[in-house]
Amino acid sequence: MKIVIVGGGSAGWMAAAALGRIMGGQWPVELVESDAIGTVGVGEATIPQIQLFNGVIGLDEAEFVARTKGSFKLGIEFVGWHGGEDARYMHAFGQVGRDLGLIAFHHYWLQARARGDRSRLEDYSQSGTAAFANRFTRDDTLPNAPLGGATYAYHFDAGLYAAFLREKAEGFGVVRHEGRITEVAQDPETGNVAAVVMEDGRRIAGDLFIDCSGFAALLIGKTMGVEFIDWSEWLPMNRALAVPCESVEPLTPYTRSTARKAGWQWRIPLQHRIGNGHVYCSDYLGDEEAAEILLANLDGKPLADPRPLRFTTGRRRECWKGNVVALGLASGFLEPLESTSIHLVQSGLKHLIDLLPHDRIDPADVAAFNAKTAFDYEAIRDFIILHYHANDRPEPFWQRCREMRIPDSLAEKIETFRAHGRIFRFNEELFTELGWLQVMTGQGIVPRSYHPLADAPGDDNVDRYLASIRELVQAKVQRMPPHRDYLNQLCGTPAEVAA
Repeated sequence: MKIVIVGGGSAGWMAAAALGRIMGGQWPVELVESDAIGTVGVGEATIPQIQLFNGVIGLDEAEFVARTKGSFKLGIEFVGWHGGEDARYMHAFGQVGRDLGLIAFHHYWLQARARGDRSRLEDYSQSGTAAFANRFTRDDTLPNAPLGGATYAYHFDAGLYAAFLREKAEGFGVVRHEGRITEVAQDPETGNVAAVVMEDGRRIAGDLFIDCSGFAALLIGKTMGVEFIDWSEWLPMNRALAVPCESVEPLTPYTRSTARKAGWQWRIPLQHRIGNGHVYCSDYLGDEEAAEILLANLDGKPLADPRPLRFTTGRRRECWKGNVVALGLASGFLEPLESTSIHLVQSGLKHLIDLLPHDRIDPADVAAFNAKTAFDYEAIRDFIILHYHANDRPEPFWQRCREMRIPDSLAEKIETFRAHGRIFRFNEELFTELGWLQVMTGQGIVPRSYHPLADAPGDDNVDRYLASIRELVQAKVQRMPPHRDYLNQLCGTPAEVAA
């Protein structure tokens, strides 16, 4: 069976590298792309699961960070989403606190809060505390540490990452075809894609086609006619402006998301520059004003003019139809608020590898892939909607988000937490109970009560328990080097400060 990937960029070369490595030459893997067609290329922030993907294809971490001018990421700071323009909280990776007995840590924290304690969740998080201190290490050198080791992701230049993956993929035997596709030939009986025809007349046939053609959705949308499900009623953002600026110190080990009057602004620090962008809803904000807001809130001198992007949030009703599997933007789009774009490529690849056909494509495998992909998208969708819905900002856009009817699946999760602080994670949804906890409390959702067992140790013991965790976190963070220093040590040469 021959696999043909249509489109490059991060999605295409992730697919090529993974399939090239895993198939080991058993099946031919070919990729078609054109240097004349640009990629979106703003997916510079990731979540910890990318370490699994990089491990599968055998990337050395130090080389990867150096080649992509990357930095480390311990979480996402949210500024101005609830509680005032300067209010901030961290959605940090990894453990928060330490469970005690039969109940989760946060119930003890809620019990203390009910008595007037004002400690923040970040105080119990190694990643959150280290992020705000601009410190980082992968090493967990403290013995008998109950909070676990470092949990982290990366910021990197998406174009450099794609180039690095291309190099690895071609080393695994993947064949690249340069040029524009002018026609997609279909089997007259089945409707499956038989081949893509190039501008110069070359015909590239295959058995399984992977559509990584971005928003164009050349195969899954234009050829196979799969419907796009529009989620604008819940996520009305439809435009973005992206611009890099000069680096500043310190080099922060976290992404920042700052709420604006009709959207939000991202800040992604790399070794050599800072990636910035403004995601907004054009119903409430004009393009010119959106650009003014973005450029007025950069930390350094802009290195280019803002680049506009237009999009609709949603997903394809089927991400596998016939012999076409869609990955990346061809399969759907969820804004980068929680840095999930590259992860959705990774999870789609995992589902595909789990369900690879032996000699023919079976409808049962296609149905399973589509069910898994739909679940992935909808679970992340709900988590992103939460940020918009639970706000207290005064602007019309934010009022609309606060008043909108949300999906039942999200409403049930919020009400369960609001009642007694309980969070339930279903199946293999991406975000953990701790992720939901940090965002719900950060967005001002306060439980009316907590688990009754949190009263059992007594107030003094609860206070000592919480204090011991805060002290442990502080001790660990104090032993970490500054983020920039750690990058210099890892990469072997001083990490770049300016472009």
